[in-house]
Amino acid sequence: MKGSKDIIIHHSISDLYRALDLPVEQETDFTIHYLPAIHKEIPFTSPVFRANYYSFVFVKDGRGTYTTDEQVFPTQPRTIYFTNPGHIKAFKLEELNDAYIITLTESFLKEQVHQKIFEEFPFLLAETVPPGTLSPEEFEEFEKLYLHIFEEYSKDSPYKYRIIGNLFVVLLYKIKDSFWKSYNPIEEGDRSSQIVKEFKWLLEKHYRALTAGDAPYQYQVQDYAREQGLHPSYLSNVIKSKTGRSVNLWIIEKMIAEAQAFLKNTSFTSKEIGYRLGFSEPTHFSSYFKKHTGLTPNSYRRQFVG
Repeated sequence: MKGSKDIIIHHSISDLYRALDLPVEQETDFTIHYLPAIHKEIPFTSPVFRANYYSFVFVKDGRGTYTTDEQVFPTQPRTIYFTNPGHIKAFKLEELNDAYIITLTESFLKEQVHQKIFEEFPFLLAETVPPGTLSPEEFEEFEKLYLHIFEEYSKDSPYKYRIIGNLFVVLLYKIKDSFWKSYNPIEEGDRSSQIVKEFKWLLEKHYRALTAGDAPYQYQVQDYAREQGLHPSYLSNVIKSKTGRSVNLWIIEKMIAEAQAFLKNTSFTSKEIGYRLGFSEPTHFSSYFKKHTGLTPNSYRRQFVG
């Protein structure tokens, strides 16, 4: 796990699927798969990878392990776990009879699930969350939800992702109710891990304030470093080494996710969105958005909202 040259970087869900020779429908912010249908040769060991999306795994009948950073966890029948972006990951499948995996991006969480997703579900930002193993009765409640999501995912409805988003928020509430109430963070004993965790919280806190009109300007690397009492170079080195992404890239992806949420979920003009996100000139926001997405804000709205 420590040899960075052996770590495959996957910036999108489809990147990972291609690397694992799994079916890829399209460039998408959300997928759900029945794992035995795509992992037909068991046992299976994945490469070590780092991905920029969330994974939720529901193992009804199977055994193996998954690794996140230096933590190795067993999976067994009725195990549920999730991993968030930025971590070094790997998994082994020793038995696989019935399991599903949901992968989704922060943009999907913000746009289709809950606009204040991390405020409502703070465990999504946790550095490391151990898996949970449920009783048959408890697991059945989750199974009904993810099977319903799987059913909706196969349909060709203009409201498909909105329906899935509403079902997924119920799933998150169930996870919160089943695991979060008694959740205690793993004692990492690692200062750099705490820096990463605090940076993620500060990033989310700042963008909540920015979009609410309560922050006067966009934070840069030095602002996040100041909040933690660190030198900007040290913060940058820690974030890059622990997550594989620079502070600037975290900021860019957060900004774009917030802009996309505004474009999809509000009638604000591009100018209004730019001001909301701390841009002094509307043209600066439009140029920034096009540079990082390939589309102007108005083109994005037409393409994805209709």
